[in-house]
Amino acid sequence: MLAPKAFLDALSDQASRLFSNDPTQPRSELESQFKALLQSGFSKLDLVSREEFDSQMVVLARTRARLEALEAKVEALEARLNPITSE
Repeated sequence: MLAPKAFLDALSDQASRLFSNDPTQPRSELESQFKALLQSGFSKLDLVSREEFDSQMVVLARTRARLEALEAKVEALEARLNPITSE
C-alpha cells in the first residue's frame, strides 16, 4: 500500500500524462478517464464504503452496550460472592 503522499504524487503524475496526451479530447472523455484513474487508485487502498463503516459503527455500539451490561452483571455477582471485600 502506498503512503498517502506517494499515492497522490503518483496520481498527479498519471493525471498529468492523461491530460497532456491529447488537448483536443472532449472534456467528458477526460472526466471519465480521470474518474477511472481515481477509482483505480482508490481500489489499491484499504478503504471501506461509508455504508459499511456506518453498519460497523452500529455493530460496535451494540457490542459496547452488551459488554457494559455484562461487566455490570459480573460486578454484581462478585459483590454477592464476596460481601466482605466489597465493603
